[in-house]
Amino acid sequence: MKKARKSSTPDETLDLYGVPCPMNAARALLTLQAMDAGQILEILVDDGEPRANVPESLREDGHEILDIACADGRCRVLVRVGA
Repeated sequence: MKKARKSSTPDETLDLYGVPCPMNAARALLTLQAMDAGQILEILVDDGEPRANVPESLREDGHEILDIACADGRCRVLVRVGA
């Protein structure tokens, strides 16, 4: 298993634009399960319900939300994989 690191450069990107809730959160969780602790996933979601629900679901599952940035109805969520 890889060691946790301090960088916020994504190891992987998951494009979920246009994917409805709750499928976007489920797909994000599946992707995170396949990653090593400490790695960073960039998730691209639509603003609104997906932007509200995806980070909260991931936080509840033990992952760390590093950043959320939105523009023009689209959001970029950076998540560090929890242990």
